[in-house]
Amino acid sequence: MTSDEYNDCGPVSGWDLHCHTVFSDGTKTPAELIDLACTSGLHGVAITDHDTTAGWREAQQAAESQGFPLLRGSEITAQDGHVSVHMLAYQYDPENEGIVELFRSTRQARLERARRMVSRLSKDFPITWDDVTAQTKKGENTTVGRPHMADALVAAGFYRTRSEAFAGAISSSSKYYIPTPSPTALRVVQVVRLAGGVSVVAHPCDYSRNRVLLSDSQIRRLADAGLDGLEVWHRGNGDDGRRRLLKLADELDLLVTGGSDWHGAGKPNKLGENVTADDVVAQIVQRGAAGMVA
Repeated sequence: MTSDEYNDCGPVSGWDLHCHTVFSDGTKTPAELIDLACTSGLHGVAITDHDTTAGWREAQQAAESQGFPLLRGSEITAQDGHVSVHMLAYQYDPENEGIVELFRSTRQARLERARRMVSRLSKDFPITWDDVTAQTKKGENTTVGRPHMADALVAAGFYRTRSEAFAGAISSSSKYYIPTPSPTALRVVQVVRLAGGVSVVAHPCDYSRNRVLLSDSQIRRLADAGLDGLEVWHRGNGDDGRRRLLKLADELDLLVTGGSDWHGAGKPNKLGENVTADDVVAQIVQRGAAGMVA
C-alpha cells in the first residue's frame, strides 16, 4: 500500500479482523455484523467469538447473500507464564480434532469458572446462575463470561451499564474475580497451525488487560513456534506499544493486523475503528486452510 493510505492509527481502509457477536459476549448477531459492515465502508470483516465457531454458519450465510467478504476466526484465551494472552485464530479447519478438543476444554473451563464467580457474587448481590444465562442470546451455544455477569447486574439495577459493572464487581481486581483457566499460548499457536490456521496475538500492549505485558523474548518464542502475526492496530495499544510491536513484527517477519474488538453495544469500540490492510488479509487467506467467504 502507498504511504498516503496510512495514518498514525494504521491503514485508513481495509478489514476489521476482530469482531464479537451474540455467540460470545457481543450484542449483535452475525447477520447484523455483516449488515453493519456492508454499510461501513469496510472491505471485509472477520467473526472472532471467544472459543467457538458456533456463529460461523450464520455469518457465512449472511456474507454470501450480500456478497460481502468474510474471514472466519475465533479469539482464544491463553496464558504465557503470568501473562494472560488473547490469541486470534483465522481460517483454520473447524473439524480438526486438535481444535475441537481445545475448544471443548476451554469452554468447559470457562463455564466452571463462570459458575464459581456467580456463586461468589450471589453472596453480596441477589443474582443467580439463571439470571446470568438469561443474558445469553444463543443458549448453550453462547460462550458464557464476565460480560453476561455484568449484564445480569445491570438488569438487576446494581449498575447502569456493562462498563460500570466491569469497573466494579466484575473487575479483575475485585474479590469476586477468578482467572480464566487457559491453555498455554504456545499450545494455541501449535494447535492452530496444525489445524491449518493463522494465529495472531491480540492487543499485546494493552495495559488495561495486563499490568505485565508479553516480553520481546516471549513473542520471539511464539514466533519460533509458528505465530503468524501481531494485532498492532487496536485501541488498547498505546503509541509506544505500537512502535515496539511494529519493530518486532519487522524483525520477526510477522503479519501486522488491526481490529476494533467490536462487541456491538457491549463496548464503546466502533466497528472499523482499526483495520487490517488488504495485502495482509490476502496473506492470511493464502496461509489458511479455509477459503474466504464471498
